[in-house]
Amino acid sequence: MPVDPTLLDDLAWRGLLAESTDRDALRAALSEGSLKFYVGFDPTAPSLHMGHLVQILAARRLQLAGHKPHALVGGATGMIGDPKESGERTLNSADTVKEWTDRVRAQIEPFLSFEGENAARMVNNYDWTAQLSTIDFLRDIGKHFPVNRMLGRDVVARRLEQGISYTEFSYVLLQSFDFLTLYREHGVTLQFGGSDQWGNLTAGVELIRRAAGGKAHAFATPLLTKSDGTKYGKTEGGALWLDPEMMAPYAFHQFWLNVEDEKVGELLRVFTFLGRQEIEELEARHAEKPFLREAQKVLADEVTTLVHGASETEQAKSAAEALFGGGDVRALSPATLAAALGEAGAVELPGSAGIPDVVELLTATGLAKSKGEARRTVAEGGAYINNVRIEDPEHAPASSDLIGGSWLVLRRGKKRFAGVRVV
Repeated sequence: MPVDPTLLDDLAWRGLLAESTDRDALRAALSEGSLKFYVGFDPTAPSLHMGHLVQILAARRLQLAGHKPHALVGGATGMIGDPKESGERTLNSADTVKEWTDRVRAQIEPFLSFEGENAARMVNNYDWTAQLSTIDFLRDIGKHFPVNRMLGRDVVARRLEQGISYTEFSYVLLQSFDFLTLYREHGVTLQFGGSDQWGNLTAGVELIRRAAGGKAHAFATPLLTKSDGTKYGKTEGGALWLDPEMMAPYAFHQFWLNVEDEKVGELLRVFTFLGRQEIEELEARHAEKPFLREAQKVLADEVTTLVHGASETEQAKSAAEALFGGGDVRALSPATLAAALGEAGAVELPGSAGIPDVVELLTATGLAKSKGEARRTVAEGGAYINNVRIEDPEHAPASSDLIGGSWLVLRRGKKRFAGVRVV
């Protein structure tokens, strides 16, 4: 099928080419026709996160340009885990890895098309690794890996002082074997991944050359960092998970909405499918009036829609409008409201003795430091329950005021709010 000859230029403009094997050869291979490529995901957690999303969207870009994806979920390599700089991984049980493999696969599938001339294929390296003889693996694969080169890998070199197990040291052999297997059985000639995988990627290219006399290509995407150099993908609550049960769509949308001005252009290039002209015009408007946060709003809407769908994006925007703009909080789903209030701060109060009055609620949530301050807030017209101004300091909400049967939204002034869950 016809391919987009501008693909490599677009990847470079988006900042997605941190490293690559011979750039001219890679360009030629991507321009000659539909190329088969693969990218792998190890199920070392029950969900993928922001870093994985870079790879998923890169795979989608290649498929849209006419190339055929092979998305690999590492049912075998997930039993081991790629070496981390911080130390040895905790090995998960076979049942846990299998469960996570299924979850990860389900997260990847919506981003790719499994129909048409360049239909995607899902593969699991457990299928060709589980029955592999140790002797055959050492003879056929291990003999192609000089130990001195393995010791020279950055992550291995950094781990040598504190210690690294043979299990993690050998991970590169398994990932390279994956590339060789996909090359032999499916004609895959390109692998990509994060820049922390560069040693594994090039080892696979080299194994194909040594063991099969073949030619393969690889490229690595950059590690995304904040302006201060720390890694993206972490929030106060942990990783930026793609699973809505592990990170609510509201919190996900808020993360993108609050990225730094200095980084929003970079993230628009990496995480959206907006065209070059549209992004550059958006960046120009943002540079002129950054206080409008137009670029962050577009980024948050685009990425949340890609991951969670347009309906969840609208729910997240409605929640923010209701909480910060005084909209109708009752129109929000209990799940969205719970996520939003969980981000802002929420307290649980027993409902057995009835719901406390507004003064008690303001002090319980920390919106007022004392009952006296809470009464002054009410007297000055700054106390709200479910965005309705409360003028009586003895007012106590009724059970019918509880949203979803358990939630109240308290607000002091325009911007300070908190949640109360009556249990």
